[in-house]
Amino acid sequence: MLYPKLNSARMVFDLGGVWDFQTAGADNWPHEWAQGPLPEPLTMAVPASYNDQKDDVNLRAHYGWAVYQRVFTLPRSMAGERAVLRFGAVTHAAQVWLNGRKLGEHRGGFLPFEFEADEYLAAGENRLTVAVDNRVDFSTLPVGNEGGVAFFGSDNPGIPSIELAKTRCRPQNRPNFDFFNYAGITRPVTLYTTPRAYIKDISIVTEVDGEDGVVDYSVETVGRGEVRVSVLDQEGVEAASARQSEGRIVLPSVKLWNPGAPYLYRLRVSFWDDEYEQTFGVRTVKVEGDKFLINGRPFYFKGFGKHEDSYFHGRGLDQCLNVKDLSLMRWLGANSFRTSHYPYAEEMYDLCDREGIVVIGEAPAVGINAGGAQNPYEVMRVKLHHQDVIRDMIARDKNHPCVVMWSIANEPDTEHFPQAAYDYFYPLYELAHRCDPQNRPVTLVCCQNDYTKDLVTRAMDVCCVNRYYGWYNLSGDLDAACGALNTELDFWAELGKPLMLTEYGADTYPGVHNTNGEMFSEEFQADYYARLNAELDKRPFFIGEHVWNFADFATIQGPMRVDGNKKGLLTRDRRPKLAAHYFRRRWHKIPDFGYKG
Repeated sequence: MLYPKLNSARMVFDLGGVWDFQTAGADNWPHEWAQGPLPEPLTMAVPASYNDQKDDVNLRAHYGWAVYQRVFTLPRSMAGERAVLRFGAVTHAAQVWLNGRKLGEHRGGFLPFEFEADEYLAAGENRLTVAVDNRVDFSTLPVGNEGGVAFFGSDNPGIPSIELAKTRCRPQNRPNFDFFNYAGITRPVTLYTTPRAYIKDISIVTEVDGEDGVVDYSVETVGRGEVRVSVLDQEGVEAASARQSEGRIVLPSVKLWNPGAPYLYRLRVSFWDDEYEQTFGVRTVKVEGDKFLINGRPFYFKGFGKHEDSYFHGRGLDQCLNVKDLSLMRWLGANSFRTSHYPYAEEMYDLCDREGIVVIGEAPAVGINAGGAQNPYEVMRVKLHHQDVIRDMIARDKNHPCVVMWSIANEPDTEHFPQAAYDYFYPLYELAHRCDPQNRPVTLVCCQNDYTKDLVTRAMDVCCVNRYYGWYNLSGDLDAACGALNTELDFWAELGKPLMLTEYGADTYPGVHNTNGEMFSEEFQADYYARLNAELDKRPFFIGEHVWNFADFATIQGPMRVDGNKKGLLTRDRRPKLAAHYFRRRWHKIPDFGYKG
């Protein structure tokens, strides 16, 4: 799906701003609301999560349906053009109505969707109504809990007084994941136009042949006509051209897209009256033995898991914050991050393309884990949806040079039901490879588990593991934590594959200091990383360290969390903790390429 771009052939109208908003029922919403103004609306900014915009605990904890609405006027200049209504993301399900008529529905809260709107639009004012359902359960990604079962965070089931209290309280829709279930219209809403014969999609695959770049391209169109393409360099000079809808272009003396040193080309496509420019970089990605190669050189991942999370916006797009976050990554000496635990806004990938930050793109498949109590591959109804989000994620992000690997899930149960997990995930691994024109490496991020039983993680192109030795287990004992880590590293060394830590960390409340470095202090967090990293540096097959987390982030309330998850190197408002300065010293000394030979 192409991102909406304004050019001589296409118009783009931003429908963001302050909309009318009203909560509705848990199971449904009054469809008559789409026929006119909402009866008792609040104001609500779009794009942004709705949870923290109003100081109302019932809104923050709301689950079920909520309805957004706004009125806009159609410009006369759109007459005769194809008009498309596009949503960057709506969490987690949406029904869209225009002028009292239903345009369609969408399921999944982190990827774009669109509807052709020509026949629904009026010449003057138009009323757009969007109903949003934020509920999570065994059929959604991320996964939520069902039937009073709470796998993430125990409610001590079976105790009479607790069971009685549950029947007297309002029901809750609990996530099976450790981040706040922010919801709403979280990414831009646009109305864009194209000619009737238009460019539908573009795919780009690059290779390097000596000093030259090889660009294989494919253009999908609707309607009949001739496709013309040209490649423009970063200065806007035409470097090559062709006149077919698919083919190969050679770029002499090519300039490569490299981490920290990006160079971007543009593929300019013309088709009858339509035109589109797709930015791309020439680079190669490959796993070879226990190395991860970018442009033929062994790359070392330095960075984070992070979240789209900020005060007031929740999970809503915040371009200023994206720019600030990448600036902080540069300050720290980081070169990469994982989009834990869902695809991020397209605007962030564009920024990473421009800044040379490497991205592991992750599907929103978090929570496929029942803690061993049940077989999640039998009770959770997510398989077909999981296939859809992998297809849609890759279709959206396939041309971004910053994306070097796909993660198809985070922390599923691969230990208690190892064969069932393999039978579920290996076909998804194969699907990701089939869907990606660039055939990037594919991984799955596994949780702290009995890795000797895990059949899935070892089957991936890169073994990505989340480990909390010294925090959730062997708590506070860094000697024992290092011993346990080394025992596990001995196991992975025998596989001959690249290994990286995609999460490790310690909750750290900012401003808590002590002389003996105990848990929750800033000193402990810094000591924790220094001790574990010293062991990781001894292993030549170890290709990267992604800290959990870049910054503190919001979670549901509970006895394990004090105002959210505090594992960030930075506070939620982006102030560095002591460990941030440790990593700044460390990472600026470690090269992006060739670390450990």
